[in-house]
Amino acid sequence: MRFRALAAILGLSAAVVSGCGSPAAEGHRPDGNRVTIRVPADAPTISAAVSVAQPGDLVLVAPGEYHESVKIATAQVTLRGEVREKVIIDGQLRQDNGVVVSAPGVAVENLTVRNNTQNGVLVTGSVKAAAGLPGRDGGYDTGDEPVQFLNSFLVSHVTATRNGLYGIYAFSAQNGVIEQSYTSGGADSGIYVGQCKPCRTVVRDNVSELNAVGYEGTNASGDLYVVGNRFSGNRVGLTTDSDHQEKLLPQQGSVVAGNLIAANQQPATPEQADGGWGIGVGIDGGSGNQVLRNRIAGNANAGLVLTASQDIPPLGNQILGDVFEGNGLDVGWTFPGATKGSGNCVDSAPQHTIPDGLPASAGCPVAPGTPSPSGTWSRGKAPSGIPFTEVAAPPVQPQFPNARTAGATVVPPVPVFPDVAKVPVPAAGLLAERASVAVS
Repeated sequence: MRFRALAAILGLSAAVVSGCGSPAAEGHRPDGNRVTIRVPADAPTISAAVSVAQPGDLVLVAPGEYHESVKIATAQVTLRGEVREKVIIDGQLRQDNGVVVSAPGVAVENLTVRNNTQNGVLVTGSVKAAAGLPGRDGGYDTGDEPVQFLNSFLVSHVTATRNGLYGIYAFSAQNGVIEQSYTSGGADSGIYVGQCKPCRTVVRDNVSELNAVGYEGTNASGDLYVVGNRFSGNRVGLTTDSDHQEKLLPQQGSVVAGNLIAANQQPATPEQADGGWGIGVGIDGGSGNQVLRNRIAGNANAGLVLTASQDIPPLGNQILGDVFEGNGLDVGWTFPGATKGSGNCVDSAPQHTIPDGLPASAGCPVAPGTPSPSGTWSRGKAPSGIPFTEVAAPPVQPQFPNARTAGATVVPPVPVFPDVAKVPVPAAGLLAERASVAVS
């Protein structure tokens, strides 16, 4: 299931999409190494401050609404707002991206990005993606451009809301962390990790709600950890998939552990092209993924669906230790076309499966290459959605610690990976204090 947003959902004309924001005025950089450049005291705009920043500098932004697209092309720069909900980069539906990171070691922290026609925060090593050249159906088809990875990034304590494609988008990027952030109103997905191998990326402690899809990992393989997040109140909670629109097929080897994936049938959300609705987890042509000790609850159509992506079979996925509660269907494996799955397994937790008795016929462990059983699943029809511009405003979120006084953040070359064995099944109230959609 590749969950792409229909262009019509955006409700925007081509003229509106082409907005670029205001030109950067001249900024002043204080003397010294690893300095703090203050906006607007030292530079009238964020872009002006970034343009004079050097590696190791902190760009510290005072409360205000900034109508610009900020492009960070200097390595090891930290962009931080003083007050998360009061430092707002607003695209006014006239620019593609709020923040574009195309240099390694950059941290984006403690601010809000909204009303961009494509992405709130885009982190990428792709020249075409950084230039705002979208591919088909809202994704990036970078054609003959060789895969170029951006190495090391951090997105922390960011609120990304009402953006036309993705809230936080890491594409062709490695060695990164997306943490403590909130995304809503993503007409494709709130958080996206795509086209990386090995990704060596950690997505942790985020709340993603009121999106078409909460989290999406496409052609994202190797040392990718999605841990301790709340994906609730979307149309679809989480997907991991293979897609020919991007390079580095097939998707392999992500760990989805200790997340709350619940109540993903919220009608006041943007529609998405494939009509996904009421689904907790979708694995579409992904292989070698581990879905471990998640709480997957109250998803009206299905808790977890495993299927094939065109000509790409799902192989060797493990579904272990998850708690399934109140789903229309707990686990469904369905291969309606010629491409079938094999080597996939599930433990005894799910009670309602398609085909029936799936834990008995495909219990873990299973030998590689063992054909996976398949059944027929009819998902319920999705209700009409709303434009992403009309999604409910986000609740106030926690601040980055000591935002005004802490120095620049040093982004490690490789993140510390979680000890997955110590990740428990989360409580039903995981991160509820940061969410607006209640989970019963």
